[in-house]
Amino acid sequence: MKNNTSQSKEPDDEELYIGTARSESLEMYLKAIWHIAERGNEVKISSIAKLLNIKQPSVVSMLHKLNEENFVEYSKANISIRITPKGEQIARQMIRNTRLLEILMRDSLRIDIDEEMVCGIEHHMKEVFTDALCTLLRHPVQCPHGHPIPPGKCCKSVNLTMGEYP
Repeated sequence: MKNNTSQSKEPDDEELYIGTARSESLEMYLKAIWHIAERGNEVKISSIAKLLNIKQPSVVSMLHKLNEENFVEYSKANISIRITPKGEQIARQMIRNTRLLEILMRDSLRIDIDEEMVCGIEHHMKEVFTDALCTLLRHPVQCPHGHPIPPGKCCKSVNLTMGEYP
């Protein structure tokens, strides 16, 4: 949502925006689910709670919301948690953002990776920015922690073998 003012703007004036990210909480839950599943572990309420350092009833409450919005498939009856294609798209983007920012900090900025800073930035990155960052970093396929970086549209135009993609 753009913050409009009634004053005329100079061409070089900055514009201020509010509400530029989806719910960061929603994104963090989806990212946590991806993170757990990527490591080959069963996605459970307890594993989400432990990873996000929150209480299990909070996880259950959010899972109901994510289920209603079709980001996950969750039911108390079978206690299974599965990310849907809609949820996977968001989780994939958050993971991609995180891992590219880690590469940027380590390789280009030559600073220690600050996970708190990464987490604050990743929610506000648009796809065009992420693809530009990926191109700038020469389409890395692995983050500093050794995990695969999901490829973006920009990577498809680069001559990489399919074996290099996660």
